[in-house]
Amino acid sequence: QVQLVEYGGGLVQAGGSLRLSCAASEGTFSAYSMAWFRQAPGKEREFVAAISLRGGTTYYAESVKGRFTISRDNAKNTVYLQMNSLKPEDTAVYYCAARLGVVSQARSYEARSYVHWGQGTQVTVSS
Repeated sequence: QVQLVEYGGGLVQAGGSLRLSCAASEGTFSAYSMAWFRQAPGKEREFVAAISLRGGTTYYAESVKGRFTISRDNAKNTVYLQMNSLKPEDTAVYYCAARLGVVSQARSYEARSYVHWGQGTQVTVSS
């Protein structure tokens, strides 16, 4: 069973950047569809971005399009989330998620589509 560990969160001023990383223990990392979700206090977990097995297809929430970029390095068993032009409303715990195999576009946005989750990393954007 794949284990996921996120890191790279922290405190940043509005307009700044952060890069989150999620390292997977599984050796067949390239067989997993990957995604990032986030959850702010008092709110439900929401989709941020997803990426296909080889990284050729990506999906983004409207709220982060043009600011965030998801990518993966299958040789390093790692998925990344580059976050630019951060806003206070981006403040949340960010979670990495994985599912073995292909996830359809429609289901990429749903948390229930993913089986494996990391413990989360806090991102705080100050105004």
